[in-house]
Amino acid sequence: MAREEKPYRVYRGGRVKGKVPTPRARAVRAKRDARDSATDGRGGRTDYRGVGARPQKDVRWGRRIAIGVVFLLLVVVVWAVASWFAFSSGVSDANKRLDPNAKSALTDQSGLLFSHPTTILLLGTDNARVGGREGDRHSDSILLLRTDPEHHRLYYLSIPRDLQVPIPGYSTQKVNAAFQIGGPALAIRTVHQLTGTEINHVVVVNFADFKDLIDAVGGVDVNVPKPIRSNRFDCPFATQARCAQWQGWRFPKGEQHLNGQRALIYSRIRENMLDPSETDVTRGARQQLVIDALTSRLTSPGTLSKVPFDGGSLAKPLTTDLSAGQLMQLGWVKFRASSGDSVHCRLGGDLGGGGIGSPSEDNPATIAMFLGKSAPQPPTGQFAPGCVIGRTLQ
Repeated sequence: MAREEKPYRVYRGGRVKGKVPTPRARAVRAKRDARDSATDGRGGRTDYRGVGARPQKDVRWGRRIAIGVVFLLLVVVVWAVASWFAFSSGVSDANKRLDPNAKSALTDQSGLLFSHPTTILLLGTDNARVGGREGDRHSDSILLLRTDPEHHRLYYLSIPRDLQVPIPGYSTQKVNAAFQIGGPALAIRTVHQLTGTEINHVVVVNFADFKDLIDAVGGVDVNVPKPIRSNRFDCPFATQARCAQWQGWRFPKGEQHLNGQRALIYSRIRENMLDPSETDVTRGARQQLVIDALTSRLTSPGTLSKVPFDGGSLAKPLTTDLSAGQLMQLGWVKFRASSGDSVHCRLGGDLGGGGIGSPSEDNPATIAMFLGKSAPQPPTGQFAPGCVIGRTLQ
């Protein structure tokens, strides 16, 4: 005889009245309790961690943040690798364009450019596809750049191209003729003999591609110190009649943004019809402005972000011994240097009917300032040698 179900439930604390659950109801209730014990009551999975334990935090946002960080790092790595290969390929071509004799004329660099001073000879060639000068190989611009990473300072020294100096193995001629006669190797030896400065590296900039480089980086910002109206060189018009009416290139005073063509014209102006006293010395100051603005643009975040796509074209106008790694170091030194602390110097000479003549007796003192051996002193005359801090000489 089966045991009769009692009309109450028995607990340790006594009896409780109510309907006696059937076996099926007890099974459904047990299943529901098991499900609730394994979830948080809202359908989310949870694990029982004991009496008094804190509820487990939702880790989904943490995973998303971690995945985002990993993805960002991956993008940076891919960008850096692509930039390096693109830029390195262009620099490798620039290294191949340099005459091997030029490397033998250089003084070996001691240590990294990050932490050791270096002196670089910058030569701008005027064999541009303008004005019938395609066959010329004169160095239209001659500039020494010395870095001082310890003090985050850059030194510039302009050498007037018409300065009459002895060229090793040849007679006394204009200093820019050295490049025409013997290329960058003879130009290096000539500048070394003139200044007594050890030259560690050389960069030759081809003006035929100079404007393309400036356009590739989005132009440069130059503060023109006074109004300029040039003589009528490189007329932009097709007919002779229109060129005869044209009065020359004009540049107003003040800050202005120059594209490649305008920057090239500005750096090549020798005659200012609004100030007839200007000479090749003044042009050297303008070239310093353009080069300083260009190097600032090359090290800007906007340009660096486009290196994977334009890295090869950035080195197209250059012929140099500097490796891709050394150019990157030079860019970092330029980035760290304060433009307000840069020292701008120039050599001078005796004015003659054809322009600059023999070197000034004050040039050795200016070279000492350029080398950091003495404090910068401004020129005593309009076109005398000297150095100033934070601005170019005019």
